[in-house]
Amino acid sequence: MSDRSTVHLLDAYFEEAEAPLFLTGFSQSPATNFHTTEEVEYDVQRSREDVAVPIPDLSLPPRENEANVYTSKRVKPPIYDESFTLNAFNMIGRAPGQNPFTNPDYLANATRETFVGMRKLENKIRRGIELQWSQVLSTGTISLVDKSGATIFALDYEPKATHFVGASAVWATNGSTGDPLADLASLATVLRRDGKRQPRRIVFGDSAWQRFLANAKVQAALDSRRGVLGALAPETRGQGATFQGNVWVGGHYSFELWTYDAGFNHPQTGTFTPYVASNHVLMMSEGARLDTTFGAIPTIVPPDQRVMSFLPPRFASETGVDMTVMAWCSPDGKRVQVSAGTRALAIPTAIDTFGRIRVDSTSP
Repeated sequence: MSDRSTVHLLDAYFEEAEAPLFLTGFSQSPATNFHTTEEVEYDVQRSREDVAVPIPDLSLPPRENEANVYTSKRVKPPIYDESFTLNAFNMIGRAPGQNPFTNPDYLANATRETFVGMRKLENKIRRGIELQWSQVLSTGTISLVDKSGATIFALDYEPKATHFVGASAVWATNGSTGDPLADLASLATVLRRDGKRQPRRIVFGDSAWQRFLANAKVQAALDSRRGVLGALAPETRGQGATFQGNVWVGGHYSFELWTYDAGFNHPQTGTFTPYVASNHVLMMSEGARLDTTFGAIPTIVPPDQRVMSFLPPRFASETGVDMTVMAWCSPDGKRVQVSAGTRALAIPTAIDTFGRIRVDSTSP
């Protein structure tokens, strides 16, 4: 009911929970990573740091070397498939930010709600992919559970146990114990030997970062008055991550220092869970190949064209997430259901180029 008062309607505020892809961003998704098959297979040809040895004299044949020796791994991606329903009766109401004295445009409201819903589904799937990478980079495995705690998808890439270790001594919260620089140098040496690439990037969980900064040896390395072994210069670089600075470790390794506090609501407990565990330090090598693959969701019949007039059949966003979109109407035309899905999988192709330190324990 209207009265004599006047009201000015401000623009609506839409709150959106970001779905950063900081860890996923270290992987690649070229055109060859998009597929319609049930499984994905990849070949790995490893190299050794052998040195040539001279032959005694020119009368002898050259030393024989093995060529084209490789291993293959075949994996089946997990299936992400999310949906929402539009009810025509709900389209009669005022949408956020709309003038309450104008007649509702059902189609316009439905279009708007569809794209809002699609954005929500995309963000959920993006978090699912980031969760895969957080598990791969910290354990070399993937284990995805539902709200009951049942494991829906599990995959073990069988990494080397020496890449996922505890600290040589616990990094104390007050800095009284532990040798972070020695632990980082030790893991870096293992990764360099096994992965044939230079370790370059470290990502800290919240507690690990505080313990790192509290250590006296770290403080000395970061003290610019004593040289140029390291320096802190924090800056936000998007995707929920903060670049903290650089430090030299073990005389051979120059590391970028990162912290990352983004997370997700755990499917079973509903509690906020960081992608990088608070007591973990992730280490990655420069230029290492990591792959994110996307498989289409198979369909038998095309989507309902009455709905697809404002939806693409396959949605590849600027954030690198590829989704198959389906939409269909109820027989009476009063409800529309929209689904979006993908068969995304994090594949640590260069499995030997990353590792993890647990700072509050001397065991993995």
